[in-house]
Amino acid sequence: MLDSYNRRITYLRVSVTDRCNLRCRYCMPEDGIHLLKHDEILSLEEIVEVIREGAKLGLKKIRLTGGEPLVRKGIVQLVEMINQVDGIEEIAMTTNGVLLNKYASDLKKAGLKRVNISLDTLDEKEFKSITRLGNLNDVKKGIVAAQNAGLTPIKINVVKTKFSNKQNIEAIEKFCKEEGLNIRFIHQMDLETGDFSVVEGGEGGNCKICNRLRLMANGDVKPCLFSNSGYNVKKYGIKEAFQLALGAKPEEGSMNQNHKFYNIGG
Repeated sequence: MLDSYNRRITYLRVSVTDRCNLRCRYCMPEDGIHLLKHDEILSLEEIVEVIREGAKLGLKKIRLTGGEPLVRKGIVQLVEMINQVDGIEEIAMTTNGVLLNKYASDLKKAGLKRVNISLDTLDEKEFKSITRLGNLNDVKKGIVAAQNAGLTPIKINVVKTKFSNKQNIEAIEKFCKEEGLNIRFIHQMDLETGDFSVVEGGEGGNCKICNRLRLMANGDVKPCLFSNSGYNVKKYGIKEAFQLALGAKPEEGSMNQNHKFYNIGG
């Protein structure tokens, strides 16, 4: 698939749920969110069918996101099903790591290649403050489990958040170096104002080489994180939704006033 700016689209980020077991300050309001109803969320089979049709159009890489993907019932089965789709060469996941100790081994056996793990601080009290619900030790156990399972190279996503001045970036860098983890810094973004930048240590945010579309948990195919547009696979059909999103993919992101990070997958 080529978009209007001759960028080859080979990568689909799939939000499998809008639910999360944390309430990070830069992602979710403290009083919670309006969740999708069960019948509004794509089933595992529907997600796989979208990916299968997308693979016929040239998709090769899938990244599972959320919300938090590991709270989605049947997530290991989903990875196994995607792994059987002809044309898909890589399945990755972005997770907060809280449940990774439980699922890492099974995910690897099912076909998951690697994980990105969110970790914004190594200070236990500050971690609790940023995530509101999290336990830092759970994430550390998840990192070890991912290493043992071979879900490598492991990337650590650090959001440089405006909510904290106690992140101690040097401590995270030291930890990642000692543990053989790749580190990436993401400046806190704002969908409504279009405030974003290129990821330090990655390619996200570099619109000139963007090769991705996004599938939301409700079936909307979005051309860009910073775009209001979305085309639902149930309304338009899978192939048409892909083509419409491809045609609407902007040269560069602008703003998104229709969605939030917790339901679009970041």
